[in-house]
Amino acid sequence: MGRSRLTPEREAELFDAVLDLLREVGYDALTMDAVAARTRSSKATLYRQWQGKPELVARALRHCKPVSTAGIDTGSLRGDFAELVRRADDEGQVEKDAALMRGLGMAIHGNPDLHQALRDVLLDPEVTGLNAMLRRGIDRGEIAADCPALQFVPHMLVGAFVAQQLIEGRCADAAFLSSYLDAVVLPALGV
Repeated sequence: MGRSRLTPEREAELFDAVLDLLREVGYDALTMDAVAARTRSSKATLYRQWQGKPELVARALRHCKPVSTAGIDTGSLRGDFAELVRRADDEGQVEKDAALMRGLGMAIHGNPDLHQALRDVLLDPEVTGLNAMLRRGIDRGEIAADCPALQFVPHMLVGAFVAQQLIEGRCADAAFLSSYLDAVVLPALGV
């Protein structure tokens, strides 16, 4: 698609507005009209850049999520996980991300386009990065290549965020995530 590029600053402004609207009104009530009004842009501009609301929301989440598995390689799996938690805590993003994802959780069930956009833009790149971390752990001999828990690491990590909120009514913070990794994920991997 031949689209004119927005400046990085303008794109960041649009993404921040999308996330603000998501927090304020939720996914279902978020409209391209509201984003256009909030950002003093036209709907045509938005549609030139993104196919629609699902892609725009997914890209905004990706852009505004500074913590990523990409580029983390401390030399040990335990160190890689600790660095991931440290980065999340430094940015204060854990609680904000959890609140947004809870809000999107319900919308995903009724909107396959949103579900696919979130998988393509947000989830798949992180799972790819996580799998690279795990492969390095195998290569270093920290994890057995045939460890049955390997395929469930993404489930365990997502579960940590969901379960903490459901069971205890509070967001998973850095202290909880560190304890969870030490008590659940690393032992399951034999580390």
